[in-house]
Amino acid sequence: MNGNNRAGIKVGAHVKVVQKQDQRTGILTEGIVQAILTKSGTHPHGIKVRLQSGIVGRVKEII
Repeated sequence: MNGNNRAGIKVGAHVKVVQKQDQRTGILTEGIVQAILTKSGTHPHGIKVRLQSGIVGRVKEII
């Protein structure tokens, strides 16, 4: 599943995100969602979330 729809992402979900500095390389970071930061229902680049580790990024995959 991709991370473009806010409805598909829940707090506590296991996801892979791309951080701002990794957008060019496409390196994904795995973690558990602590907070959903994007307010709109969809976003073409992925919904922005904060992971439990404190990392902020856009969801590329929901595991």
